[in-house]
Amino acid sequence: MAESDMRRVRVLVIGGGPSGLAAATALADSGQVVVVEREQRAGGIPRHSDHTGYGLRDLRRVMRGPAYAETWRSRALDAGVELLESTMVTEWAGDRTVRLTSPRGRTMITADAVVLATGARERPRTARRIPGDRPPGVLTTGQLQNLVHLHHASVGNRAVVVGAELVSWSAVLTLREAGCRTVAMTTVHEKSESYSAFRLAGRAARRAPVLPRTEVVRIDGRERVESVLLRDLDTGAERALACDTVVMTGDWIPDHELARSGGLDLDAGTLGPSVDAALRTSAPGVFAVGNLLHPVDTADVAALDGLHVAPAVLEWFATGSTRSGIPLTVTAPLRWIAPQHVDPRGAGPARDRLLTWCDAFVSLPVVEIHQGGALVTRRRLPWPAAPGRVFRIPTTVLDGIDPAGPPVEVSLADRSSRDAGLLVRTARQVRRTHQ
Repeated sequence: MAESDMRRVRVLVIGGGPSGLAAATALADSGQVVVVEREQRAGGIPRHSDHTGYGLRDLRRVMRGPAYAETWRSRALDAGVELLESTMVTEWAGDRTVRLTSPRGRTMITADAVVLATGARERPRTARRIPGDRPPGVLTTGQLQNLVHLHHASVGNRAVVVGAELVSWSAVLTLREAGCRTVAMTTVHEKSESYSAFRLAGRAARRAPVLPRTEVVRIDGRERVESVLLRDLDTGAERALACDTVVMTGDWIPDHELARSGGLDLDAGTLGPSVDAALRTSAPGVFAVGNLLHPVDTADVAALDGLHVAPAVLEWFATGSTRSGIPLTVTAPLRWIAPQHVDPRGAGPARDRLLTWCDAFVSLPVVEIHQGGALVTRRRLPWPAAPGRVFRIPTTVLDGIDPAGPPVEVSLADRSSRDAGLLVRTARQVRRTHQ
């Protein structure tokens, strides 16, 4: 590669969604900041998620997805950030050095700091190991929204949505706009994982029946999807349901290929990079933000991650600080926690919240903090935990832990449950279903 094809910049942000654009905007005054985005236009998932509900926490107003995406893109450009769109990072070529490929050719960039903001994706049908035929008409939510909102394509007449969490209702809205009726939503849980307001409004206005404790065990069709075979998880009974479209929603996994190939420590629960409260990874000068870390949270929370990482990047420039803190672990029904390292003597995570994922419904959650086998804190929280959405725990539950002590274990109990083991058994069943 010619020397003229090599560049050095102050900050390289990989991923042009809300978290990446927010990080780049916040760091624009530190020197040359470049954002690499593989899509034709930066903005991330909101760019083709044409419904309202974006921007409340970060921009303090409610917007539709495309307008929200364009706002962050414009903010980055106005701050002087360079956007390299339609550009792929193909590999690492050294510490904080990557190779890029785009229609303009190949180049190499070395940065003083790298921020990974590659986001997350839904597992497609193949990753969920659903057998049957391989006809057209099986989509993820992202594929559906791309087809409908960006390409204005037809997607069918009768759809089955696999999942009943927040993104699942987003898929129902998109199907409705495309003139496709949702004939059923399936969930392995005893009820929809989304908030009650979404469930009630969705069932009343969208007429999308939720089938609890149900899974799709086969897809049938030749030229097009013709039906799905549903199984009741409690009775084992099976029945066919006619449809011509199947949308796979939720069941998120981080886009962690770059993190993995770069040798970063990955968390076994999130499958994303392991970070501390400042969002520093195990690689010096490499940071990670947004849904790459905790799949999956809302776009505005991801953007706040991008703003939160800026002071840590500036501290890296000044002192060379690296990842620090006591390791955090979780027990069932919690599946993961982010960040995975905290230092009680330093700054807390974004919004002073620990983000966790729960595999069971816990209506009256009690958080317990243990260190070295000893109970440090037991606190009842006033909001429920549920599968399919992030459960937020205030960092004040960590008050009292020993900064120089052993790892900290975070666990969750249900004050309303008579059988403490029920939560663990339910969580294990859910994990087996999603493996």
